[in-house]
Amino acid sequence: MGSEEPTPQHRSVISTLVVQPIASVTGLLGSTFFNVLEQVGYSFFLLMDASKWVVRSIVQGRVRMGRRAIVTQLVRVGVRSVVIVCLVSSCVGLILAFQLAPPLDEFGSRDAVANIIGVAVLRELGPLIGAIVLTGFAGASMAAEIGTMAVSEEIDALEAHALNPVRFLVVPRVIASMIAMAALAVLADITAIAASLGVSVLVLDIPKATYIQNTLDQVKAVDFLTGVAKAAVFGVLIGLIACSNGLRLVGTSAGAEGVGKATTATVVQSVVAIVIADLIFTAIFFAIRLT
Repeated sequence: MGSEEPTPQHRSVISTLVVQPIASVTGLLGSTFFNVLEQVGYSFFLLMDASKWVVRSIVQGRVRMGRRAIVTQLVRVGVRSVVIVCLVSSCVGLILAFQLAPPLDEFGSRDAVANIIGVAVLRELGPLIGAIVLTGFAGASMAAEIGTMAVSEEIDALEAHALNPVRFLVVPRVIASMIAMAALAVLADITAIAASLGVSVLVLDIPKATYIQNTLDQVKAVDFLTGVAKAAVFGVLIGLIACSNGLRLVGTSAGAEGVGKATTATVVQSVVAIVIADLIFTAIFFAIRLT
């Protein structure tokens, strides 16, 4: 018996159940891939442009950095984030101490809580806590502010007056984010370790002198420095992503909806970029034996 030709009805069913879903998924993956490439490329060239203005301000005296704008952004980005960073990092320190004590008791090494928390906070948790808080607190705010300026054509007005938007809007925000992120990471380190010290002494019955000595014996200067370096890079990423999402609304009529999308995209993209950057840093430090 010869094979039967598929009927038009069978072709319709196959197209509905197989071909169309595959085409939809493929189209979605392709669109997402090219959107990511576009965002990465735009952010990279924005970084190059901002770096050019920073270098020119250092080399050429007539090009001013805009120190007042940087200080203003530092207050907005960094100072107003202090309380929430302290709150989150102290809670993380308490959680780590409580979670680590029972398994370490099985080996009779409850005192090692200090060793583990010291390294974990300085290398990873301090920078990550500060970065995630800064993303939600300041990154979204910067994207919304610049996006609103783009939609209301204020950025076009700056260009009409021969004022470069990158110099006056992006550079102060990126520099402020970098400085604030490094400072917030140090603050998160201190707060988390202090909170874990307090609960270890008061609840877990670890002597204060033992906790401090174990921390000093375990933690090295390289742990602190690598954490601060990562935090500074996280700050640059947050500032760049926020500014790029806001500036990409220039010349559009997206309105409030576009500003909302830019704000949401900033938070999502910043968190993903921070985690990927942290992974890259960790791999590099492991390869060169800094871990």
